[in-house]
Amino acid sequence: MQEPINLTDATLDDVLNSDKPIMLLFTNGDGLRGDFRVAFNKIAAEQPRFTFARINPDENPQAAARFSIGGKPTLIGVYCGEEIVRRAKPWGTDMSLAVESMETAVRARNPEALVEEAPAETDTEENAELADAAQPAVVYSAPVTVTDATFEGEVLNSDLPVLVDFWAAWCGPCRMVAPILDKLAKEFAGQIKIAKVNVDENPGLSQAFRIQSIPTLMIVKQRTMIFNQPGALPEASLRDLIQQAIALQIPARNDAETSEQPAS
Repeated sequence: MQEPINLTDATLDDVLNSDKPIMLLFTNGDGLRGDFRVAFNKIAAEQPRFTFARINPDENPQAAARFSIGGKPTLIGVYCGEEIVRRAKPWGTDMSLAVESMETAVRARNPEALVEEAPAETDTEENAELADAAQPAVVYSAPVTVTDATFEGEVLNSDLPVLVDFWAAWCGPCRMVAPILDKLAKEFAGQIKIAKVNVDENPGLSQAFRIQSIPTLMIVKQRTMIFNQPGALPEASLRDLIQQAIALQIPARNDAETSEQPAS
């Protein structure tokens, strides 16, 4: 497991001159979305074939000028001295798409660069794989608690559409919506996941999605936000929204389209 490294004007060339793909995040901390921060650190820990690095443009003006960095957080993918990917004000969903674009570029230049030698499988490993394959899909019949750290896995990477309820213990309307969501989680078990985010305990997500009033209800399907509205809704409206989310077909999007996300 690796963590992103911190670079400076003096150490940037050492990393750029390596033969590994580099995901370089220019940020001073201002304006960086919480969902992206979680995704960046998570993929950095899981992707040993890349170098993940941060650099503060305010403290390192030469590096900022070299990559034409303005005042916005910017993610740049570099391989063999060539810029492959650039995302200004990146979202969490941009992270995996950027890695995929980098892997495509790396394979085009050096097909063996990302090849890893597969370990020999033992009978025990084969049996474990078969056992995993035989496990039934998880059926969510009650709301699940989601945090800044688990949002990527529980919501963005969910195979099911996810209705996210941003709430707080002191919120009266939130308490009115809660039993309705409990009921709908049972009714639509196996078709949708209902997730609850406590805004007081998860400031990263609250900031990332600009939650200004609660409850705020959001629906995410296939890493795409398809509904986002503050205020409590009656049971009939929530049921209708869930049915629409389940039926909705999300068209495949190319890399250029996914880069044009709403401004944060």
